[in-house]
Amino acid sequence: MNSSHHLQQNISAMLDGELPASETELTLAALALPEGQAAWHTYQLIGDVLRADQAGAELTPDFSARLAARLAQEVAPAAPADAAPLNRHAPAAT
Repeated sequence: MNSSHHLQQNISAMLDGELPASETELTLAALALPEGQAAWHTYQLIGDVLRADQAGAELTPDFSARLAARLAQEVAPAAPADAAPLNRHAPAAT
C-alpha cells in the first residue's frame, strides 16, 4: 500500500474515531504536510455533505452521464493472484 493511500485511510479512520492509538502520532504529524491537510479538508467536506439536509436537492440533467464518465475512468481493483475464480453459473446455496 502506498503512503498516500495509507494516510487517507488513517485520516478517515481518525475522523470516524476508529484510528488505533499506535497510528495517531504519525497521522497527526502527517496532517502538518500539504498532502495531509488536503486529505483532511476532503474528508471534512465529505462529512459535511453526508450530514447536510439535502431534501429537495435536484441533480442536473447530465449528472448520470457525468458520473458514468468518471466511473469509466476509474481503474478496477485487481483480484488477488490466489483468488478462486467466480462460478457465476453455480446454483444458489439454500
